[in-house]
Amino acid sequence: MPKPAKLSHFTASGRAAMVDVGAKPPTRRTATASAFVALSAKVIFALPSNPKGNPLEVARIAGIQAAKRTAELIPMCHPLALTHIDVQTGLVADGVRITATASTVGPTGVEMEALTAAAVAALTVYDMTKALDKSIVIREIRLEAKSGGKSGDFRREKQ
Repeated sequence: MPKPAKLSHFTASGRAAMVDVGAKPPTRRTATASAFVALSAKVIFALPSNPKGNPLEVARIAGIQAAKRTAELIPMCHPLALTHIDVQTGLVADGVRITATASTVGPTGVEMEALTAAAVAALTVYDMTKALDKSIVIREIRLEAKSGGKSGDFRREKQ
């Protein structure tokens, strides 16, 4: 039986710790995450006339801001100099699909930045539309792909 994987953010005694990435060489790293916000037909119909502004554009900008502040929100994340962050929001028949991609050249990955961007963009769609419907559901916040680093590449299989 293979040895179980070890969680990286804990010391031998079980204390939470930031991983030391100082000796790791900088490499190009990219990650893409997604989220989905399920909306009723009533909310989708009302999106163009939202008095707070265009919810999809506000969500896109919020996701970009969130990616840049991930280390302030997630305790063991390293502050990273992102070289690029892109957040896309798209209206589909039953809601809003969000895709966030983060990139850097550094010693650690950008999965958390992409996930944070997608999550905060989804929360922003909720905030911008909650006056119309409290039953909005945010779901499927997940890593879609990553590249670079010692653990190699990952791509979620299409379902």
